[in-house]
Amino acid sequence: MDTFIVLRVFVLRFSGRMIWSAAMLRCGYLSPDYVASQAECGQPLTLPRSGGWLLERRIPGSEAVDAMGSYPIFCCSDWSALNNDLAGLGDRLVSVVLVTDPFGPDDPAALAGAFNRGLTHYKDHHVIDLDVPLDRSACPHHRRNARKALARHRVEEIDKPLTCLDTWCGLYAELIRRHGITGVSRFSRQSFQRQLAAPGLAAFGAIADTGEIVGMILWYCQGEVGYYHLAAYSPRGYAANASYALFWASAERLRGRVRWLSLGAGAGATCDGADGLTRFKRGWSPLVRPAYLGRHIARPRRYAELCRDRPATDFFPAYRYKSA
Repeated sequence: MDTFIVLRVFVLRFSGRMIWSAAMLRCGYLSPDYVASQAECGQPLTLPRSGGWLLERRIPGSEAVDAMGSYPIFCCSDWSALNNDLAGLGDRLVSVVLVTDPFGPDDPAALAGAFNRGLTHYKDHHVIDLDVPLDRSACPHHRRNARKALARHRVEEIDKPLTCLDTWCGLYAELIRRHGITGVSRFSRQSFQRQLAAPGLAAFGAIADTGEIVGMILWYCQGEVGYYHLAAYSPRGYAANASYALFWASAERLRGRVRWLSLGAGAGATCDGADGLTRFKRGWSPLVRPAYLGRHIARPRRYAELCRDRPATDFFPAYRYKSA
């Protein structure tokens, strides 16, 4: 009976337009397969009431563990149950930190009670309303660059993304080299193998006149939202602005499958709008939705012990802060 009830659950949002079914709830960032792709960062920990996932991590130099939301955002199917999920963990974890889905609760006050160390505005994520034509939502600069890039590239959806694993890993290696990527987003080949197989993935490739894939973009579709996940390009793809072709053409292909595209935010811990990535994303649409940083301490005494002799910082959890 319980299984039958779960399979019949629907959650309506966005003035009745968004419908989450049991199948949708296991796609994209909500998929166990996607969360398992980040097992190198922590042990996947399910939150059964809310339908979300955390990554449980050993705290360096300690026998204790804490948890973070999976990269890049924490999604769940029932935000009202998150408070009970975190409370139900008891003293298993020292702390929890996560960045909320920008298409999560419209009223952050309804979620704030789940985080005893605060829920604060973190970043604005740029979003595209696909009910509005790109010719209207994108700025003139992006429209012009997209036309030029599409004249030089053919963009195709990749039906079986795993067949392009080697190509994708090569393109991402170029991204790592250019930007010095470290930490959770420096994914391994094994992680990408799982990501490319996760349900809800839509992958597109920009193909030059030589037949070479010079860029790829990955989206995860959940309900009426397509989340921009990652994109990477070869040196030739960078030089030819293949990114404009990929974003434009993939957005057009996803129209009808999803209502919204969530492009994420700019680079760095905070965004002031000056970095190139923010300008690029903002050029596709003026719309934004906020993402929030949730901080929770389940074991205050142990948290204080771990922070002893650490420098004062706003970083959370403070015991993981690494000074330059």
